Amino acid sequence: MKYDCIVVGGGHAGCEAALACARMGEKTLLVTGNINNIADMPCNPSIGGPAKGVIVREIDALGGEMGRNADKAVLQIKMLNTKKGPAVWALRAQEDKVIYPKEMLKTLKSTKNLDIKESLVEHLIVENKKIKGVILEDGYKIDADAVILTTGTYLKGMILVGSEKHSGGPHGERPSKFLSDDLKDLGFTILRLKTGTPQRIDKTTIDYDKTELELGSPTPLTFSFDNEVHYDVNNQIDCHLTYTNEKTHEIIRNNLKKSSMYGGYVEGVGPRYCPSIEDKVVRFKDKSRHQLFLEPESAIESDPTYGNTIYLQGFSTSMPYDIQEEMVHSLKGLEHAKILKYAYAIEYDAIDARQLKQSLETKLVEGLFTAGQINGTSGYEEAAGQGLIAGINAALKLKGKEPLILKRNEAYIGVLIDDLVTKGIKDPYRMLTSRAEYRLLLRSDNADIRLRKYGHEIGLISDEKYKKFENKLKDIESLKELLQNSIIKPIKENNEYLKSINSSEIKDPTSLYDLLKRPEITMESIEHFIDIPYSDEVKIEVMINVKYAGYIKKAEKDAEKMLKMENKKIPEDINYEEITNLASEAREKLEKVRPTSLGQASRISGVNPADISVLMVYLKRKYND
Repeated sequence: MKYDCIVVGGGHAGCEAALACARMGEKTLLVTGNINNIADMPCNPSIGGPAKGVIVREIDALGGEMGRNADKAVLQIKMLNTKKGPAVWALRAQEDKVIYPKEMLKTLKSTKNLDIKESLVEHLIVENKKIKGVILEDGYKIDADAVILTTGTYLKGMILVGSEKHSGGPHGERPSKFLSDDLKDLGFTILRLKTGTPQRIDKTTIDYDKTELELGSPTPLTFSFDNEVHYDVNNQIDCHLTYTNEKTHEIIRNNLKKSSMYGGYVEGVGPRYCPSIEDKVVRFKDKSRHQLFLEPESAIESDPTYGNTIYLQGFSTSMPYDIQEEMVHSLKGLEHAKILKYAYAIEYDAIDARQLKQSLETKLVEGLFTAGQINGTSGYEEAAGQGLIAGINAALKLKGKEPLILKRNEAYIGVLIDDLVTKGIKDPYRMLTSRAEYRLLLRSDNADIRLRKYGHEIGLISDEKYKKFENKLKDIESLKELLQNSIIKPIKENNEYLKSINSSEIKDPTSLYDLLKRPEITMESIEHFIDIPYSDEVKIEVMINVKYAGYIKKAEKDAEKMLKMENKKIPEDINYEEITNLASEAREKLEKVRPTSLGQASRISGVNPADISVLMVYLKRKYND
């Protein structure tokens, strides 16, 4: 049997990769160990958050599925950080763990050019450093010109609780035991990483009166730019907040050596920015408490797995079960809580992402791509973003076209991939707003303006959707013109209104465009003077562009400098041993990463500005660049 592309793994990365390839016209096979676990959410029941929510919007802008699928499964949704600047606004939604995978599977099954097979891939078929296909656990061979590995935490997955450990995946499924050995034999550097998950609590055993209520947004919100609302805005599921306390911390400190991590049972490196609760207590000794979110996993009460469960967000641990009981019962509101599923840690194999090209194709095997946790990331959103790019680039390669490489000023996905392939990781990578130098350009509101053209060009955004997008751009320009041409006079009525909203009076005729520049003036304030016949998303876009025009212009200028470095390409056949005056560490790092541009070279740890200057001189002399 022959396919154009085989995707290994049915998690968030695998779903996006398979859909992208199939929708771009390539005959695609998705191989997964358990079809019922496709698009599973083995950890938190949420999509989005700081930076991550922007990634979901970018996925949607490019034509991916996560945003649309998340909108179908919303239990509660809100826009975070609205009291701060728009650079850090981000959507976060509580998701129904029953509906989310069900809807994704429905989409996969109805997609043309896409087949699904339930099996484990045990070996890769590689000839002359080119991928040729895969071998399944029963020895069956399937040929393909491209293979995308999205294996999540299943490469030699190991579950740890206290001193106990056993082979398995997040739900006790069989792990992939041989594939990472294949990769190692092919020359890939294998890393051992760790992540974890907290307890699931019987929701009927929680005293919610002792917790703090967390509500969703009172206005409709969607990840997808299609703006189709599937949930009841006025009937969202409540979340709650509680905190650890000194008793909790004392239990943890007294039993540290019983945890997998502090007892010496863990081989892998855990996530720095999503640590276990015992790690938080040890690392942040000055903190008297840590916040914990009580998050429902489904609104379908009849579901035997998720219908009655509350996810204890922030309480990840690898303590033995009896200690977990003490820890949970020390929390306010959970004194009599029943644990339905205990927390655990999981170790798994990953590769050094510096052995990847920016297209996510591996440097060692042509036609082999990797995406998600196998590349050292954590999080559903980071995985889905990589899966989409890997799927797009696998399809483009099969068509003989240039890959889609998103730059650091174009997308958080671009920052994510560039960080992975340029800097590598020491612990599981989590996308943070602070990682993006141009975060004011990479906002939640403008993901479609930044990326929709790419989605349309590669065929993942239909002409109809693109026409709708073009109309939005026209509306944005029309609203700007309307504000510039609308002049209000310094009459008593106008100044009294400005005074009532704590804004200073005007002394000369003033355009509403200039008035909007004032920090205290909102679009609602502007609508006191004129009717604005445009959508809320158009109003928000214009408001941000007017209020932050100076900052945005500065960020764009900074990005232009970066792009000049990105445009100075480094030939693939460059011999770093020939370059005199290059520091030995820089030579070693450059040889390992093999950057494609001076911009990428400048971001490699261990390569300093003096090395870049030497490299620039060499390129100019050697290649007349």
